[in-house]
Amino acid sequence: MTNEQKANTIASKLTIPDWAEQDRPREKFLSLGSASLSDAELIAILLRSGTKNKSAVDVARSLMAQCNNNLNRVFEMPLGKLMKINGIGKVKALTLLVAFELGKRCRVAVVEQKRKLIEIMDLVELMQTKNARLGYEEFWVIFVNQGSFLVGIENFGRGGLTCTSVDIRLILLKALELKATGFFMCHNHPSGDLTPSPIDIALTTQMKEAARLLSIQLLDHVIINKETYYSFLENDIL
Repeated sequence: MTNEQKANTIASKLTIPDWAEQDRPREKFLSLGSASLSDAELIAILLRSGTKNKSAVDVARSLMAQCNNNLNRVFEMPLGKLMKINGIGKVKALTLLVAFELGKRCRVAVVEQKRKLIEIMDLVELMQTKNARLGYEEFWVIFVNQGSFLVGIENFGRGGLTCTSVDIRLILLKALELKATGFFMCHNHPSGDLTPSPIDIALTTQMKEAARLLSIQLLDHVIINKETYYSFLENDIL
């Protein structure tokens, strides 16, 4: 074994308190800020401790490795799967899930507090946190007034893996109640494929024409998944 290998072996056996102060996650966070920490180090702070043979950072790295170092996949892990990772018990798994949920709600709050949809990505970010990670379809409508300010967000349908039924009359009734001048439709595709189905296209056409008769504008129909989106308006089929 080389000297370098020996040094690495010794280092791997050190617990976090044995590390140099600037290498400890909490101390790095306090002295250098959150941007100085890796994803694993941030997760380690939530875990607080590791196992007899692994530091909290090592446990966090194992978690990240199981998810191909993709934070989105970490966020999607259910309680049972998190608990199967050595060093993560029920309490630690719950801590992670709560932190992930708070992060999602913060993202939603940022857009909702602005109360205004300035560009398509405002809508996408708002809705991705609501339903992009679900295993079934949900159909949402986002109502705005003449100044593009939000006046309402409502779920109008929940279905299976491939489709959900939507009542055009209920959507238009809600628009009239809110005195909305326009609205966006948004639903997720659990499969990840953003290609509009014939049902999606037919619904969009019917909704546009029905809304027009009431002097209300269908502004866009957006299909989302965890990574990106498809806009009917941007693809010139609205």
